[in-house]
Amino acid sequence: MGKTAFLIVDMQNDFCLPGAPFEVKGAMEVASNIRRALEACRQHKLPVVHVFRYYRPDGSDVEITRYDKFMQVGGALIEGTKGGEIVEELKPLAGEYLVCKRRWSAFFQTELDSLLKRLGVDQVVVTGVQTPNCIRGTVWDANSLDYEVIVLVDGTGANTTEVHEANLTDMKNIGVKLMTVDEFVKSLPNPPKDGFMERIRKDLEEKK
Repeated sequence: MGKTAFLIVDMQNDFCLPGAPFEVKGAMEVASNIRRALEACRQHKLPVVHVFRYYRPDGSDVEITRYDKFMQVGGALIEGTKGGEIVEELKPLAGEYLVCKRRWSAFFQTELDSLLKRLGVDQVVVTGVQTPNCIRGTVWDANSLDYEVIVLVDGTGANTTEVHEANLTDMKNIGVKLMTVDEFVKSLPNPPKDGFMERIRKDLEEKK
């Protein structure tokens, strides 16, 4: 059985702080919940990956559908700025992994997949903001890449409860596990895993 890795997605000041250029409502409450799960993962030595996004100051690498907003707010999520930093509650520790992405999914044109495979990871726990965009994109790609996925329902968030809940339902319907932070923490050091790949490989071997 492989390892479980803990992913924190886009918990940066320009997404999370009240009044931030790309503020996700309630993100700081989500940060507090993630913090509890993060501390437990550190205690049990699960691999921790901080995923964040940086844009170039001129907007040349911003998504085409976000470019106008980026220019309107005078830029955001720029490397070296306070807004681009991970929120204080979730600052990475030495030895934790940092992955910079340029698009919604944490896997798209990043080293995340190769990093996780090198670490022997076959399950990811996804946290961060916001649920319909970067969380959903990351979860869909993780599923496509054959990772088992847990999403922490109170360790993720969106601008509205309705949008958050609708996207959680969609993820559950493709076989993603939904857990609260408390449920996840209590499950450590062995969070639930279905062992899909082991079963599939066994079935294929038996059919030969």
